[in-house]
Amino acid sequence: MKLTLDLHDIYNRGQDIDRALRGIMDEAVRTKARVVEIIPGKGSGQLKKRVLRFLDQKEIKALYHRVEKDSKNFGRVFVHFRW
Repeated sequence: MKLTLDLHDIYNRGQDIDRALRGIMDEAVRTKARVVEIIPGKGSGQLKKRVLRFLDQKEIKALYHRVEKDSKNFGRVFVHFRW
């Protein structure tokens, strides 16, 4: 099962971004999803950096196995889980 979170609509609302990221991670844990695809978009790269900083937090990092930056599409990040 793969979940997708597109951040295009809330790219400039910081609290909404954090809430959406936390929500998708909670849903992945609850449904035992194998992969979460996060789409911060290409833009300036600031939103992608924010996503990666969020994923690097100690309590979030404990939830997933690894993060993969899509080599073919700069505006996509995959979070892999091991269940």
